[in-house]
Amino acid sequence: MAGERIKLEVQPRETTGSRETRRLRREGLVPGVLYGNDTEPHAIAIPERELRRALTGAGGLNAILDVVLDGGAAHPSILKEYQHDPLRGKVTHVDLLEVRLDQAIIATVSIHLVGAEDSPGVREGGALSQIAREVNVEALPMEVPEHIDLDVSGMEMGDTLRVSDVSAPDGVTLVDDPETVVATLTLPTRVEEPEEAPAEGEEAEVEGEAPEAAAEGAAEPAEGEPGTAEG
Repeated sequence: MAGERIKLEVQPRETTGSRETRRLRREGLVPGVLYGNDTEPHAIAIPERELRRALTGAGGLNAILDVVLDGGAAHPSILKEYQHDPLRGKVTHVDLLEVRLDQAIIATVSIHLVGAEDSPGVREGGALSQIAREVNVEALPMEVPEHIDLDVSGMEMGDTLRVSDVSAPDGVTLVDDPETVVATLTLPTRVEEPEEAPAEGEEAEVEGEAPEAAAEGAAEPAEGEPGTAEG
């Protein structure tokens, strides 16, 4: 469960803008914004190492972050949104949202398929495809799961599992359309290999056989034809 609370100390940003954000990143800080329930948003900067530690713990991206702003009181918060550099893999900006621990929130949770090796359809050579990898849930902040397992061990060839087949933990409600497809098990696609065409040299060799044979035949006149003599 994402019930683990992680302390995260941040510092206020006095100025904003692209030049300031570049300076922060050079210093190992991640620029961000803390959105409060009843207060104005705060521009903040977070040590990149501390942020990575907080978001790779047991709670994952749904961890409860006790954000301490400039040595003040802790603000229970969740990760609202983040941006990252696709080349370096580093987080470049975060939005944190302060929450009340006694009020339910909407969160996005990943779906893990389990039991594929025991599926009759998979054993017959079928192709198991995961169509939806996440599902939206409603729960108290401390009850949001890190992920939800979906058992596919009973899937036969041609079966489809939907959101309605996903079992949410106690205290967690699925809010997506129940008919949304999560996984399918279908016959594998057959790929027919094209016939090999003869190589250019081989084709030329075959085409050249007939004229050569004709030339050989023309060089030996048949018996009795004009221009031959016996004895």
